[in-house]
Amino acid sequence: MPSEKIQIGILGATGMVGQNYIKLLKEHPWFEIADVAASPRSAGKPYEGAVKEKWQMSIEIPKEVKNLIVRDVQDFDSLKPNISFVFSAMDLPQKEDTKIIEFKYAKKGIPVISNSSANRWTADVPMIIPEINHSHTEIIPIQQKNRGISKGFVVVKPNCSIQSYITPIYALEEKGFKVEKLIITTLQAVSGAGYPGVPSLDMLDNIVPYIGGEEEKSEKEPLKVFGKIGEKEIINNDSIQISATCTRVPVTDGHTACVNLKFKNKIPTKEEIIKIWKEFISIPQELDLPFAPKQPIIYLEDVTRPQPRKDRDNDKGMAVTVGRLREDNVFDYKFVALSHNTIRGAAGGAILNAELLKVKGFLN
Repeated sequence: MPSEKIQIGILGATGMVGQNYIKLLKEHPWFEIADVAASPRSAGKPYEGAVKEKWQMSIEIPKEVKNLIVRDVQDFDSLKPNISFVFSAMDLPQKEDTKIIEFKYAKKGIPVISNSSANRWTADVPMIIPEINHSHTEIIPIQQKNRGISKGFVVVKPNCSIQSYITPIYALEEKGFKVEKLIITTLQAVSGAGYPGVPSLDMLDNIVPYIGGEEEKSEKEPLKVFGKIGEKEIINNDSIQISATCTRVPVTDGHTACVNLKFKNKIPTKEEIIKIWKEFISIPQELDLPFAPKQPIIYLEDVTRPQPRKDRDNDKGMAVTVGRLREDNVFDYKFVALSHNTIRGAAGGAILNAELLKVKGFLN
């Protein structure tokens, strides 16, 4: 690995996801924050002054970042020439505006590794979970050819709601136990709504049974992750039917999913499933990437687990923790799974994507 750290930028650096990038990258062995960008109202201010009381992380603003002058996210000319790539944590009111800005960076030769949903359904943009579809990086040259881009590109990560269950499903599929149908009920943490998020009187002593757009993402995004690369775009997988109900619960961090699954033909035993989960590793573990969990899927025998407060931070907050696997009276099996939505499901997942891209030679 390089002796000098790669200089990187963060778009949308003052928001919650941007703050999480700053926290998680504080001591990263490969990457160093050298540029922070946000809206025009924050531009020109030191980062510490721009974020003020909005800083919500459990650490102080790192000294290396607090005096960086915030750049207007659309001021491309003042971007430092030594910036290798940027993380995008933009959340503009109009998704199309985010989509356009990300590709403007790409066309200027700056790779964009995005947490935003704006480009998730752009057909030639890979939506990557490195343990599952690391090979989708192979569409980057196709994306560049499609758009006349010489060096830059856009890569995204999926929605936080699917992170808790998609890897356990993939592990079973990889071993030949093909899944036909999934019914998912998510119990999603309030941090998923950003800051200031859901009003307190909506959440105290309450569950909100609707999160706008979340069920559509939970049902459709796995199909792209499980898809394959075509001549000009990613072709979605159509072999799994998914029905999702997404709810907001009074938990700070950690998205839980209750999963019912039906297999197509061959049905594994409970012991086989647990063995597959416990033994599952993939490219990030083989490459020993810094943000990769050593054990991507952790299975707990205790019937009262997983629990957000006790298990969301497992393996740097990057592991999926699973429990309560049992036979289902309607489908074949059901289980409960948990992942950390602001680490694995947001900034941490994108950082792992960047590490994968670096090792594969896409980032200088």
